Amino acid sequence: MRSDHRPWPVPSKPWRMKQIWHNLLFAHWPIAVEKLRPFIPSPLKLDVHEGQAWIGVIPFRMSGIRLRYLPPIPLTSKFAEINVRTYVTIDDKPGVYFFSLDATHLLAVKGAKALYHLPYYWADIKVNDLNGTFMYESKRRGTGENALFHGIYKPVSTPYATQKGALDHWLTERYCLYSSYGDRIFRCEILHHPWPLQHAEAEIYANTMTAGYGIQLPAGPPILHYSERLEVLTWGLEEVKH
Repeated sequence: MRSDHRPWPVPSKPWRMKQIWHNLLFAHWPIAVEKLRPFIPSPLKLDVHEGQAWIGVIPFRMSGIRLRYLPPIPLTSKFAEINVRTYVTIDDKPGVYFFSLDATHLLAVKGAKALYHLPYYWADIKVNDLNGTFMYESKRRGTGENALFHGIYKPVSTPYATQKGALDHWLTERYCLYSSYGDRIFRCEILHHPWPLQHAEAEIYANTMTAGYGIQLPAGPPILHYSERLEVLTWGLEEVKH
C-alpha cells in the first residue's frame, strides 16, 4: 500500500491488523473549543481548523478484519460501527480522538477496549442498503445511556480527491488515533490510501450520540461526506512520552 501521501513515515515495525471500511458517512459539526477542551486529556492539544473545533459522527460497516499473517478473525471479521470523534495533535502528528465507538459485536468491543484503550460500547445496529441509500439505526445496549442514531444517507457526487488545506482534507486525512489509560497517552499509527470522498445527503431523525458528555450539537445541518470503501492497516499502540 502506498504511503507517500502520509505526513510522516510509516513505523518500522510491521503493521498488526487489516480492516476494510464500507459505506461511511462523515457528519461533522463545528463546536466551540471551550466545549470540547475539558474532554481532551493532557498533554493532547485540541486540533482546530482556522480557529474552529469540530466533532464528527461517523456510521459505517467493517469487514475483512484480520491480524497480520492470519485469515479473518472468526465471528468478529464483519460488523457495523458508529463513532463520535474530534481531532487532536501532539508532537506535530495530528490524529483522531474518540469520545465513543459503538459496535454490534461484543467480543470485538471487549478486545478493542483491552488492546487499544478505546471507549467501545456494545450496541444494536441495523444497516439497510436501499439501492445506494443507507438506512442506519443504532442504539447502545446495557448502559442506560440514551445513545441513539437513526438516519438515512447517500452519496450525491462522483468520488474526488481532497486538497491539502481544505476543510474536507483536514477532517478526514488523519493517519493516527490517540487513546488514554490513566495519565498515559497512546498513539496508534494508521495507513490507507487518500480518502475517495463523495458529497452526501442525509436525513438524521435521531442523534443523541454526544448527550452523555453534555455536548449539544449545533442546530444547523452538518457538513456531509461519503466514502464507499477503504482498506486500512493499523499498528499496535505506542506510548507517547510527555
